[in-house]
Amino acid sequence: MKFQGIASDNLAEMYRLAAERYGDRPAFASRIRKGVYQPVSYRDLYDFGLYLGTALIELGVDARDHVGLLADNRVEWNIADYAILMCGAADVPRGTDVTNQEIEYILQHSDAKVVFVESARLLERVIRIMPKLDKVTHLILMDPKAPPPKGVLGLYGLVERGKALRAEGDRQVEDRMAQIKPDDLFTLIYTSGTTGTPKGVQLTHANMASQVRNLPFPLEPDDRLLSILPVWHSYERIFHMIAVSNGCCTYFTSLRTLGDDLKAVKPTIMASAPRLWENLYLKIRKNVETSHWIRRALFRAAYFSSRMVKGSLFFFQRKEMDLEGRGLGETLGKAAAGAFKILFFLPLYVALNAVVLEKLRQIVGGSFKGTVSGGGALQPHVDEFFNYIGIPVKEGYGLTETSPVAAVRTLERLVIGTVGPLYPETELRIIDLNTGEVLYPNPSKKGKGRGLKGEIHLKGPQVMKGYYKNPEATARVLKDGWFNTGDIGMYTYNNCLKIMGRSKDTIVLLNGENLEPIPIEAKLCESPLVDQCMVVGQDRKHLGALVVPSLEGFEAAGIKAESLADLAHHKEAIRMIRQEAKRLISSDNGFKKFEHLHDVRLLEKAFEVGEEMTNTFKIKRHVVDEKYRHLIDEIFAA
Repeated sequence: MKFQGIASDNLAEMYRLAAERYGDRPAFASRIRKGVYQPVSYRDLYDFGLYLGTALIELGVDARDHVGLLADNRVEWNIADYAILMCGAADVPRGTDVTNQEIEYILQHSDAKVVFVESARLLERVIRIMPKLDKVTHLILMDPKAPPPKGVLGLYGLVERGKALRAEGDRQVEDRMAQIKPDDLFTLIYTSGTTGTPKGVQLTHANMASQVRNLPFPLEPDDRLLSILPVWHSYERIFHMIAVSNGCCTYFTSLRTLGDDLKAVKPTIMASAPRLWENLYLKIRKNVETSHWIRRALFRAAYFSSRMVKGSLFFFQRKEMDLEGRGLGETLGKAAAGAFKILFFLPLYVALNAVVLEKLRQIVGGSFKGTVSGGGALQPHVDEFFNYIGIPVKEGYGLTETSPVAAVRTLERLVIGTVGPLYPETELRIIDLNTGEVLYPNPSKKGKGRGLKGEIHLKGPQVMKGYYKNPEATARVLKDGWFNTGDIGMYTYNNCLKIMGRSKDTIVLLNGENLEPIPIEAKLCESPLVDQCMVVGQDRKHLGALVVPSLEGFEAAGIKAESLADLAHHKEAIRMIRQEAKRLISSDNGFKKFEHLHDVRLLEKAFEVGEEMTNTFKIKRHVVDEKYRHLIDEIFAA
């Protein structure tokens, strides 16, 4: 596929060229009210950046300085981003859910000179911390509806100041832009990881530009994107940059307005997280189960026929996951079975696709080309469901340290159960955790090591420069250009990457057996009675699980409870969860005996972002382990 967008190792130049090429086309659009959006054009956005950048230079922002950016998704975020970039500086972004401790640590550690703050409420918190921030010289309030207090500048006031300076002939911004080098820092993102103090990931212009130019699926200027994930994350941010490169319009949305915005905007593509699709899956399933029996029967017939037809087509298109390298006999057998399924079920699928499945596809607006789900593992049953009903979910994989994408599915390589082929220009090694041997690529092994599980190491133009002011941490993960992801996975025989867990998440039982908890958790969450769960068992004889029950699931099963606390102590609910654990985590489902669950405990409170979960919905296992130590002890005392 030939890249059609704009790419440059100087991202300020990319923004300039986008303004020239796309001019008055809308770049970003903010929701005013239901169905009504206020756009800002490529030309106006670029001009805003020039004006604000000029004012920042007057404030003393030098090339290669660091500028704090504490805000969520809004057009002012992009204006500030443009301006910081045009000064030759790097931003230090974070969302408004940042804690006071994080504000202090990140702004002080990053040597931020100027800080943009989204709201008056957040500004009050930053001002209280200011005595501890000896390097910060100016605070800038971004919200145009809130007048800045004394000693604080307003974003749009600075825009006007920069406009006046440019009218007088000030062209320092253009000089700064021309001096940007590919290895210059573009952004300094502090990870909100599951363990330890945040580390400042240094991503350069060249890092991010490689993601833009290597986009493995086509975008056109008429494509519409919805922005719902935090823009300070590298994952959502790269989607903004890809949209700008290709002249698309990005619409800002939120969890509260997502349903309305999907119908109004009719997006063609968006970045997303697994939780969004899991929630939508549960909503669809609930609507189906509570509908008239005829509608229920029609849906089941439509989904089953689609699964038979598409599952068979996936095999013929080499989109079925192959972990072992199929022999000729197995291939011919599957081909014969697949051909039969297509011939037998195709008439039913064609008849019900338009009547039943098309109505489901309207939930995402009806123009959806697909989503790339990232930031965590998509549960297999959710993955299959949406791809079989015709909503393409293209799961991707990467980390902040890889800018972030290292692998992603495409429509041509949509292999369910994997995160797709490697991103262009990316190299992969699978390393044996015990011996350090390179398992893949290894010419001495079957399939050069395909299908062998080990630690994922990556190399490519997207790999970070290092952790800011932390050479020890950098040396631990980066050697000779190879980045140790800490993730466990394997490379399949149809050349896709499969993620199997974290090396740090690996549970070691008393008998020395090593196992990955994530596949067990994903399987247990297939139960309609389970909302969230975490497998435990480090240094124990058996495995157990902490389970957040589903109020909706139990209501459908005949147990109505007012709260999770009621369910956690409901004897029948506990019995039913134990029964589900026994049914799902079984030898019949491919789990080894030592992977079976010894017992479970139900929790009175769901895992929440900022407490037991990161912003990308990954469980902070050490936090849960400490918080529920008494329940874990109960599991293994039983």
